[in-house]
Amino acid sequence: MKVAFYKGTRPGLAGKLNRLIRWWTKSPYSHCELVVAPIIDAHLCASSSFEDGSVRFITTKLDPARWDVVGLTADPVTERAAVEWFNDHFGEPYDFAPIFAFLRRRGRHRGRWHCSESIGAALGMPESWRFDPATLHAALSSDSVQSPPDDMPPLVSA
Repeated sequence: MKVAFYKGTRPGLAGKLNRLIRWWTKSPYSHCELVVAPIIDAHLCASSSFEDGSVRFITTKLDPARWDVVGLTADPVTERAAVEWFNDHFGEPYDFAPIFAFLRRRGRHRGRWHCSESIGAALGMPESWRFDPATLHAALSSDSVQSPPDDMPPLVSA
């Protein structure tokens, strides 16, 4: 299982939104997608999208010039549960409020999702509404979310 993080800039209003999100989060990322499956020269991905207005699946090419991809260690049960989450929430509206969170800090809106929140929820991460693409990338890329090797000695307290 993988998560792709968008670092490109779309044309028009979407591009302005890309820049605003990257500026506000001090990050190269403005959007993210759960990579569900490869399809010939593209990938089936799932997320909640500003442009599409809801939770959805989409086929997209993950051009390395526009996307960074983080691999996750997940068992088949977790992968199935993540895809089922997107099936269960398919069509639920995009949550615009987090884009403007700097105006007023708020919790999540029930039944509405933004991209990183939907992926965090699908992966079973608590309080997924707190994630933006930058913080989700950091959480999934950090050593703290990876299990220690089996041969690691136990910690000794002083």
